[in-house]
Amino acid sequence: MTQQVLAAVRTGAHETEFREYPMPEIPEDGALVKMEVAGICGTDVKFYAKPPISDPVIMGHENIGYIAKAGKQFQERKKVKEGDLVFIEHYVPCFACEWCHKGEYRLCAATDWRKNPEAIRYGYTSAERAPHLWGGFAQYMYLPWNAVLHKVPDTITPELAGVVTPMANGIQWALFDCGVGYDSSVLIQGPGQQGMSQVVACRQAGASLLIVTGTNKDKVRLDVAKRLGADHVINVEEEDALARVMEITGGEGVDVSLDCTAGGGLAPVLFGIDALRRKGGTILVQGEVATFPDFPLGKIANKYITVKAARGHNFLSCELALKQLSSDRFPLDLITTHRMGLEDTDKAIKAVGAAQDVIHVSLLPWE
Repeated sequence: MTQQVLAAVRTGAHETEFREYPMPEIPEDGALVKMEVAGICGTDVKFYAKPPISDPVIMGHENIGYIAKAGKQFQERKKVKEGDLVFIEHYVPCFACEWCHKGEYRLCAATDWRKNPEAIRYGYTSAERAPHLWGGFAQYMYLPWNAVLHKVPDTITPELAGVVTPMANGIQWALFDCGVGYDSSVLIQGPGQQGMSQVVACRQAGASLLIVTGTNKDKVRLDVAKRLGADHVINVEEEDALARVMEITGGEGVDVSLDCTAGGGLAPVLFGIDALRRKGGTILVQGEVATFPDFPLGKIANKYITVKAARGHNFLSCELALKQLSSDRFPLDLITTHRMGLEDTDKAIKAVGAAQDVIHVSLLPWE
């Protein structure tokens, strides 16, 4: 009898079913990962509430696990062996297009699930597509030849490794894309796991001023942000946030504004534009901002603002994130606040959305 793999499957808005799938055969250029930790982020909360596709999906794109079985070709190509702990990026690129050849496989059409119905991306691909195991909210996950993975250093626990995705995004967005470095002043909007990772990345890079904003439900998170290195925190529901930023910066504004609100809409974008310095600032936006008829394009031009769009991470940012996690320079255990088993998938996703004292939830498929 074929062994079965248990998975938590999103079948609709706020709906999870537990289904079993057959253990797949592993070819010479493929592998199987026994899932150890699947992180949950704000994107999971958003897509759990409003699924982008109607097909059933095994969610989970922040995935850490052990190589349970791997073909000879896979082991040789990836320089891994059975038993290794690895971080699997959610991209499954073609490695043949112009973007892949540039090292920017995050832009590859083969993994762009929004525009390509045949695309594969962990946590987003239909579970009806064989061999079905395309997400981390399951006991095992299938790796084809073009999966992108990183070996996790022995100095990092699987649970801490579970935050490598937001940490890599922090390095990519703040350092690589927006140029945060020595003596930079930065506004970080949203104190979730992504915002916390930005705090660490910016502080490590030498930023001299870090301001983090949140709401009433983020009070515990804002406290953690200060413990990780934020100089100032602002509750936007209790203070005039823009006036406070200008007070802190002596009326100059910040060099960089980072939107880490997981698609908070237009408000953080407009606030970020106003909070930037008089000339030459950079703003990073993420999520799908609704159409706005009076968008202040003139202000962007007059202030000479550079607009960057958040678009995941590259290979180097992931490697640097793993180094950051193993450096023990920051109390990063403050980010890994909660752990739940597979049977609590629905509860775990909703807990991240509720904020309060929840920052990062580690979903543990075998507990």
